[in-house]
Amino acid sequence: MTMSFRARILGAAAGGGLPQWNCGCPNCNLARAGDIPAQTQSSLAVTADGATWAILNASPDIREQLACAPSLHPSGLRELPLASVLVTNGDIDHVAGLLTLREMQAFTLFATPGIHEVLDANPIFDALNRSVVDRAAIALDTPFELVPGLEATLFAVPGKVPLYMEAGDVQTDLVGEQTVGVELRSGDTRVYYIPGCAMLSDRLAERLVGADAVFFDGTLWRDDEMRRAGLGEKTGKRMGHMSMSGADGSIAAFAGLTIGQKVFVHMNNTNPVLRPDSDEREEAEAAGWIIGQDGMEITA
Repeated sequence: MTMSFRARILGAAAGGGLPQWNCGCPNCNLARAGDIPAQTQSSLAVTADGATWAILNASPDIREQLACAPSLHPSGLRELPLASVLVTNGDIDHVAGLLTLREMQAFTLFATPGIHEVLDANPIFDALNRSVVDRAAIALDTPFELVPGLEATLFAVPGKVPLYMEAGDVQTDLVGEQTVGVELRSGDTRVYYIPGCAMLSDRLAERLVGADAVFFDGTLWRDDEMRRAGLGEKTGKRMGHMSMSGADGSIAAFAGLTIGQKVFVHMNNTNPVLRPDSDEREEAEAAGWIIGQDGMEITA
């Protein structure tokens, strides 16, 4: 069987989605009116053979996302092309969907030991019957088979603990098991999924050079976006996310890196690039970036 990397963006938005249920910002109002596309919460489905799939991050919107993805529909009474789920951190928008997958369906749940500890500490996740769902703890920098023909490696990226675990002074650029990126290899193809990242370190930049595709954290356009919108006091940096624009933003940081396709995912509802006719969208696309959206498929 011919192997070829294929990814489907199940959800392109950050936590809360677009529109966010309690937000009356311009983007959310435009999405409610149908004037710009609505987006569900962060998740990516990947395959190498087109028949067996893995989901990277289980968002609260996963039921709707799967319903909109024919390639992931049941092929029998309880037969699915879904073989595994991998979570890159313990954020609610990346793990809450696991509770939707509790219907006695076999799959493997991959995560670092640290992320598994977060899930194990909350008994509600025992709804995923351990006799059916295999919980596989994966050490950093250790390749493993995610699905047939697709090898994955988890690696640390700068980030922070989930919001519900914050206490006292919060370090937003921790490097460890709590926030990881995913390297995906199929034959000579090399792809990266990094939906949360506080900064592009030299080590991370070196890893990404020459990649066929990178799906990267696009939470905010500018660091003080939430403040300017009157929606909160936290900056992107305080939330553990690297903004798109500015001298220390991701567009500038990636400018000198040789990468095949650069795709922004995990975008906050306030981000102006979610408006197809915005100047910010035009600027990002002129810099070679693809603005991810629900249902978009990328091959490499």
